[in-house]
Amino acid sequence: MDLPVMPPVKPMLARAIAGLPDRDDVIFEPKWDGFRCIVFRDGDEIELGSRNERPLTRYFPEILEPLKESLPQRCVVDGELIIIKGNELDFNALQLRLHPAESRVKKLAAEIPSSFVAFDVLANDDQDLRRLSFTDRRDLLETALINSAPPVYLTPTTTDRIKAQRWFEVFEGAGLDGLIAKPLADPYVENKRTQLKVKHIRSADAVVAGYRVHKDGQGVGSLLLGLFNAEGQLQHVGVAASFTAKRRTELVKELEPLRDGAIEDHPWREWADAQAHESGQMPGAPHRWNAQRDSSWVPLRIERVAEVKYGSTLGGRFREVTKMLRWRPDKLPAECDFAQLDEPEPVGVDVVLGAN
Repeated sequence: MDLPVMPPVKPMLARAIAGLPDRDDVIFEPKWDGFRCIVFRDGDEIELGSRNERPLTRYFPEILEPLKESLPQRCVVDGELIIIKGNELDFNALQLRLHPAESRVKKLAAEIPSSFVAFDVLANDDQDLRRLSFTDRRDLLETALINSAPPVYLTPTTTDRIKAQRWFEVFEGAGLDGLIAKPLADPYVENKRTQLKVKHIRSADAVVAGYRVHKDGQGVGSLLLGLFNAEGQLQHVGVAASFTAKRRTELVKELEPLRDGAIEDHPWREWADAQAHESGQMPGAPHRWNAQRDSSWVPLRIERVAEVKYGSTLGGRFREVTKMLRWRPDKLPAECDFAQLDEPEPVGVDVVLGAN
């Protein structure tokens, strides 16, 4: 492979802001919920680079031929690998694709094939385009993908703030989690948060059913959160994390009284069962990016409730790591159910892709 921009490349990033920016020098795009992927193509050679510089090529063999058919012969394109099931994004299915066994990779590639959504171009033929403005790169990207066909797509864009606000409200129903605002004059700057992201922010009361020790061995690294379903079962829905070192130590002391006898009647005491891992509703599942990560946890009696800040949900879980806002001593664990969650109206991914 011989391209003007060679792997690995750290993708351009975005910083979170509250609400759409009120400025006329940005362009808005849907924020896709998938795996960030930079495609390097040199003729028949294709490499799929990830945000953490770990190649994705072996996990998504089915997308290589569509990329060859849709992209120029020599190019570097930034985008997102997604999985569309039932006309909506399925991030849980996407996570399943990161499997070490080749036979499993082939099976999943046939059963839950991926798609690629392009939103930037870094190189075309012998030209390094990173110094160009986003306006110019977007024009070149549209030209480069003029003959693209599903499962390769070009993300929609708009400079109309009113339309962008409508996208923000409606597209969540297809599994997207917000908007990206890109300054029109900016070059492509690797690993810098020069773009802006606007995400949905909500809060919910959740049961604190256990915790994981911080990776440095000191204090609480994350709280394991649960919500009761309609059948009265406590389902694992995510974690709260990002505590300061001081707060991690404080949490160990605060939660110590809840450890005594916790495992005896704990609803997740069989968390090590393989099917529980696969369902995604109990803690302890191996991390798909880092199989060596310690997934052990400390069970707690089901007595504490915390209010957490979250953006959106996916498949019965918080889509991302939540932030703890406060303890709720006035709330009973039984009050922490899925009914309190604010769910968007469903909308098809085809609506998003056809939004221009």
